[in-house]
Amino acid sequence: MTQEKEQPKSRIPEFASREEEAAFWDTHSLADYWDELKPVQVRFAEKLSESITIYLDPGTLERLRSLAQEKGVVGPMALVRMWIMERLKETNPS
Repeated sequence: MTQEKEQPKSRIPEFASREEEAAFWDTHSLADYWDELKPVQVRFAEKLSESITIYLDPGTLERLRSLAQEKGVVGPMALVRMWIMERLKETNPS
C-alpha cells in the first residue's frame, strides 16, 4: 500500500474575483509566499504589424472598456483582439 504525501495547505487564499485578489496582494508581500509560488511559461505575441480600424459608438466603446477592466485586460482593443483570436480558433481549430 502506498502512502500519498499530503500537500501542505496553501497560505494563499482562493479568490472570488480579480479585485479580491488585487486587494490581497496590495496588503501582502510576495516575499512572504516565495515557497508557494511556481514559475510559469509566458508567451508573448508576435509583433503586430497590421491593423484594422473599427468605428464604434461611444456607449459600445465604454462597455468594452468596462469589460476589459473587469477581465484584467490592458484595454478594450486587447479584449477585442482576444475575442477575434478565440473566434478564429473555434471556426478553424488547427
